[in-house]
Amino acid sequence: MTDIEPHSAPPLIDFPCHFAIKVMGETQETFAATMIATIQTIVPTFSAEHVEMRASSAGKYISLTCTVYVVSQAQLDDIYRLLSTHPLVKFSL
Repeated sequence: MTDIEPHSAPPLIDFPCHFAIKVMGETQETFAATMIATIQTIVPTFSAEHVEMRASSAGKYISLTCTVYVVSQAQLDDIYRLLSTHPLVKFSL
């Protein structure tokens, strides 16, 4: 019987780092503030100055690019989990 070594690939992201997360939803006055507050539950230092906002050509949707300083894959996963399950979010990348 041979010993089988588990495959260990190098991590795809070097933590800590700044990571851009794109969040999209229908245009609403409170969308950006709500997404910022949601991210702040995981990263309390996150603020509006780290958000770029863009409206769709017809103005029905809004996308935010949120650049978040994350320290681990688990923290990044928690942020994605919160954003992707939020009722205002259509999708997040």
